[in-house]
Amino acid sequence: MKLAKDFRASARDALKGKWGLAIGAGLVASFFGAGGGGGSFNFNLSDDAGSSLDSATLDKVTEVVEQYLPIILAVVLVALVVGMAIAIAWSILASTVNVGYCRFNLDLIDGKPGSFGTLFSYFPHFWKAFVTYFLTSLYVTLWCFLFIIPGIIAAYSYALAPYIIAEDTSITPSEALRRSKELMRGNKWRFFCLEMSFLGWILLAVLTLGIGALWLTPYTAAAYADFYREVSGTRPVIELENDDFVEITEEAPQA
Repeated sequence: MKLAKDFRASARDALKGKWGLAIGAGLVASFFGAGGGGGSFNFNLSDDAGSSLDSATLDKVTEVVEQYLPIILAVVLVALVVGMAIAIAWSILASTVNVGYCRFNLDLIDGKPGSFGTLFSYFPHFWKAFVTYFLTSLYVTLWCFLFIIPGIIAAYSYALAPYIIAEDTSITPSEALRRSKELMRGNKWRFFCLEMSFLGWILLAVLTLGIGALWLTPYTAAAYADFYREVSGTRPVIELENDDFVEITEEAPQA
């Protein structure tokens, strides 16, 4: 059984000579998967400010607000609809690129050259990627209502769903989540240990003001892809046949 150090070693081997490509792909994937930023606006209306408004001024302000209230409500409604549409569009984009990034790292682990275009190769299946992401977020959120620990367990249970979609686009989102849950049964602790093994690298990335993350992102992504190959049993096997090495995949006929 492979340990965290073994997954990291496999990741380093897969990234040899491909760090530039992997760093570029990681940057693009992180950009699309980062989500939208937010901010808070604090308005501080002190008693002094309120007292400086006389009754006549307040009446005028009230009159103007009442006059333009339908327009104000319409603008707010349009802003909400547009904001929601942008959020959904961004989630679709992020979830689709995420599946492509999983495929990219699986190719690296399998010893294939890897292609930058793989990140965007799943847009014909964007809806499936988005629904998988949406259901995962929904289930994790619902489990979090019970307490934070069940939510974390649920997140680990569904962590492999994007890899499953990346390898089999004919599968339904619910089936991908079910398979991920089955694969992670008994393996959640191994995945947790793998994540924790990168704490030192994360600290180094922080100390370098995020520069170290350029290497950390592809490193962790490749290790997670190797973890999926291990627990799913889908790792390509190299067999010797007539003094030639032949790659036998899961779909290939066995002799």
